[in-house]
Amino acid sequence: MSHRKQQKEALRREREERERRALEAKQRKRMVGYGAAGALVVVAIVVAVVALGGGGGGDGDEAAAQVLPDGGSIPEQRMFDVAPAAREAGCELRSERAPSRQHTTSLDQTVNYDSNPPDSGRHYEIPAEDGAYGEAPPDEALVHSLEHGRVLIWFKPGLPEDQRADLKALFDEDTYQMLLIPRANMPYAVAASAWNRDPTPNGTGRLLLCERIDPAVFDALRAFRDEHRSNGPEPVP
Repeated sequence: MSHRKQQKEALRREREERERRALEAKQRKRMVGYGAAGALVVVAIVVAVVALGGGGGGDGDEAAAQVLPDGGSIPEQRMFDVAPAAREAGCELRSERAPSRQHTTSLDQTVNYDSNPPDSGRHYEIPAEDGAYGEAPPDEALVHSLEHGRVLIWFKPGLPEDQRADLKALFDEDTYQMLLIPRANMPYAVAASAWNRDPTPNGTGRLLLCERIDPAVFDALRAFRDEHRSNGPEPVP
């Protein structure tokens, strides 16, 4: 087994342990129950998340299924290091210092990001939830998800159906701290973004930019995911 593959296995075990601890914490919280103030906070967050227009239940699930159909397939991973995997796929890697970690308090406060898709910067105070989306939440909420250590995969909604199904299969392979989002106005077929914590205080935005989708692109996306996930300036399980 290669050194990089061993690292990936170790990361997978660490992730499973984090998921187990997070589940236990949720179960303890349910057993204790919420006070009145806590219930109000939960209601406020739920309302805000619904307003973000994500891939939640009901119509959101139906919309996501239309944009991201099931039935896709992806090749077995062969490359585990980001830079060579990106080169093999013909994708571009970019890094830039994050300009800010400030919060906005309203989605009416639009932020003009330096990259498309965005990788860091000012953002809305409530992050978008993990998941596969048929309709994208606002950039400002998605950038907050990046700050929490999430990796975002962005795709052109006009891609052929089989390519969108394959991207959904990639997402389903490993959903931990992942978001899959349509983005019509970017100049790439598929891209990924992350926000690393170093250097403090604002960290570094990371981008993987791919003009086409072919089998090699899935290794580039996987390697980018495994390299940058859970490495945000504000780590949240």
